[in-house]
Amino acid sequence: MHPRPPASEPETDHLAPGSPAPSGAGALLLVALALVAFGLRAPLTSVAPVLAPLRGDLRLGDTAAGVLTSLPVLCLGVFAFAAPRLARRHSTRTLLIVALGVLALGGAVRAGGSPMALFAGTVLVAAPIGIANVLIPGLIKQRFPRSVPRVSAFYSGALTFGAAAGPAVAVPLAAATGSAWRVPLLLLVVPPAVVTAVVVRVGLDRTRGRKPASEPAPAPAAGSAPAAGPLPGPAPAGRPAPLWRSALAWQVTLFFGAQALLSYTVFGWLPTMWQGRGPSPASAGLALSLCNAVGVLGAWLLAVSGRRFADQRAAGVTVACLTATGLTGVVAGPYVLLWPSVAVLGLGLGAGFALALGLFALRAPDTPTTAALSAMGQGIGYLIGVLGPLGAGALHDVTGTWTWPLAGLLIACASQAAVALAAGRARTVTAAAPR
Repeated sequence: MHPRPPASEPETDHLAPGSPAPSGAGALLLVALALVAFGLRAPLTSVAPVLAPLRGDLRLGDTAAGVLTSLPVLCLGVFAFAAPRLARRHSTRTLLIVALGVLALGGAVRAGGSPMALFAGTVLVAAPIGIANVLIPGLIKQRFPRSVPRVSAFYSGALTFGAAAGPAVAVPLAAATGSAWRVPLLLLVVPPAVVTAVVVRVGLDRTRGRKPASEPAPAPAAGSAPAAGPLPGPAPAGRPAPLWRSALAWQVTLFFGAQALLSYTVFGWLPTMWQGRGPSPASAGLALSLCNAVGVLGAWLLAVSGRRFADQRAAGVTVACLTATGLTGVVAGPYVLLWPSVAVLGLGLGAGFALALGLFALRAPDTPTTAALSAMGQGIGYLIGVLGPLGAGALHDVTGTWTWPLAGLLIACASQAAVALAAGRARTVTAAAPR
């Protein structure tokens, strides 16, 4: 098989590899990224606040409700593997627009009012999100090659904001519209997806064909050390390095997997852990919102501090320690430190997610490899992430306490810190010896 001619390589969107976005379009691209981030999280997190009336209306039992809450994370992992194959045939611009269209369709189907429509719509909502998740790191690598850590942190902060906004807006929408769950879930998916598709199309169209292919290579991305000697040339489009045999690719994947496990366990069980310490259910919801809101600050702090380090090892260990400290404070710390512990937990999770996303671009030499590494990391990582909330719930049911689930989460934090010492080194997967 011969690679396609450069003129027909869809994944570059007719922009020279490594070319930055033109200055006039940079702000619009950032707006598009922020809107995409909202559209990739709010449709998933907005279900929890309206789950009780939804279950009552559709007569869903505990098992069906458990499947409903776990299905999106499973889809994020499964459909991530489809993204590289699609990216070899279609441009990122086309894939994102189609994904947003399917997302809007899924939002409409999910609000259809029957259990079959609910589960089918959930798959249609989560599947394009899983594909778009993989595409964005490569897009950042290509359009913002000199600012990968900062733009990745901006994007992950917007994701965290979207995750917090979904549950915060769902209940007021239900009260305002008089619909317990259908209209809120519909409004949080369909209109934002349509608007985002328009902005994505305009933003990416304005950067097509603006840079000549002979433009000199950009300076190394902020937060990464200069390479010693010549770097390997970019892999042919659609023919990335054999990542499944790369130790570095597995290290990045395990870092993301640990982050997904910790994040989704907290998102699923923090309110229950909180109420187990004595506070009211209302404050439990506020604690989760605070955790997500502080996560935006954590992503921003990572972006600011990342420029001062040659690699990301210190940042990886730090976010794991912050997450471990916050979890310990929430589950077993003094009562007076509950709120500070939630803030520390939010800092760790927010910065950790920004770092996990940034590593896909920082550890890859070109856009196709970034997409392949992102697919591997998120595909396996989200499947690992499913085990967190399921395992924590099972341990709590068996033991009747959050002590053993906390122990498991602390092991995950320690594993993440250990993996960060390898994944955070300034190198690329093509330079890693296959194993």
